[in-house]
Amino acid sequence: MATKIDPEKADFTSLVEGLAHKGRAAQRKLAALSSAARADALMQSSADIREDSAAILSANARDVAEGAARGLTDAMLDRLTLDPNRLESMAAALEAVAGLPDPVGDIIDSSTRPNGLEISRVRVPIGLIGIIYESRPNVTADAAALCVRSGNAALLRGGSEAVHSNRAIHAAFVRGLSASGISPEIVQLMPTQDREAVGAMLKAAGLIDMIVPRGGKSLVERVQNDARVPVLAHLDGICHTYVHSASDPAMAREIVVNAKMRRTGICGAMETLLIDREFADAQSLVRALIDAGCEVRGDPSVLQKDDRIIAASDDDWDTEYLAAVVSVAVVDDIDRALAHIARHSSNHTDAIITEDADAAERFLAEVDSAIVMHNASTQFADGGEFGLGAEIGIATGRLHARGPVALEGLTTYKWQVRGGGQARP
Repeated sequence: MATKIDPEKADFTSLVEGLAHKGRAAQRKLAALSSAARADALMQSSADIREDSAAILSANARDVAEGAARGLTDAMLDRLTLDPNRLESMAAALEAVAGLPDPVGDIIDSSTRPNGLEISRVRVPIGLIGIIYESRPNVTADAAALCVRSGNAALLRGGSEAVHSNRAIHAAFVRGLSASGISPEIVQLMPTQDREAVGAMLKAAGLIDMIVPRGGKSLVERVQNDARVPVLAHLDGICHTYVHSASDPAMAREIVVNAKMRRTGICGAMETLLIDREFADAQSLVRALIDAGCEVRGDPSVLQKDDRIIAASDDDWDTEYLAAVVSVAVVDDIDRALAHIARHSSNHTDAIITEDADAAERFLAEVDSAIVMHNASTQFADGGEFGLGAEIGIATGRLHARGPVALEGLTTYKWQVRGGGQARP
């Protein structure tokens, strides 16, 4: 378990520098291990998490109780809460990551130059990755597993609301590493919740190779504004579902209710529903959401469909609710739907429901989001559902990695050049 730090006595720059040096030294040793050794270590960590399940759930219950007392929202409490099923999913995710193909050492491409030089690009680990996250304690295990499998070291800084859960999960995880002969310093948990430690991480250029923030808008904006280290991030998950005029009504109802209500507190939850004016079953679509317990905020056309609907404000179209609330608008056609999404989407995940193949292909081509879907719930925006085992986050930018970031997204590449004595004229 991490040692607590007295903030009045702490030199956070020195603290982060010390942790980073340890992590980088451990990473060099990890990079020398075989893929099988790294996979075996994750299998052992998975077993240790299952073995410590009672202690982890007890620590989590303490976090949830303290969070409820502090007035955390239902969405935050849902993200925070572990139960036996979620804990088993966490352990199973480690096993899934262990079984994934190892990207390290993959040859991306190669060529032989006219002078005989053989040139190739080869995947390599990024190095030391700092992960700053809130609420979800499963990120402790997921991020650690992805980093170890891809040959990286991790410096984790979880949110104060999950501090006891994170420490319990981390203790079980690194015990598995140690039992497999891997230094526990390959995955370190920040021993303080002081915000100044986050600031020191963000300024640790040359020591931390990449920062991945996972949390609310204020956290991500702070990281992006203050970091002197490359950042892989997304802001809001303002996800849209557009029900096209050629949608199957039964399919549309099932997908829309699932996209909003399966889990309202995740970043892939639908926040805005767009309904084509020519879609014949709009009223039952909206009523299905209300009957499922969702508050609907609608534009003037939607307000006419049920007296339980609340008038939407201008801000609603740019709001990530993370709750059982959805904004709904009627649009004239696919052009208007695309325009609305272009204006209000956070470029996370957007979906179209239609039986018109041409409309679907146009939507998939023109919507500029990290994930674009046809006839599927936006709740599938998840690394595990994409066959990646787990994810370290969903990136909505344009550089390096986009969408669910898993093993390949945690690698970079280097050029290898093999010659036979060539000298440049």
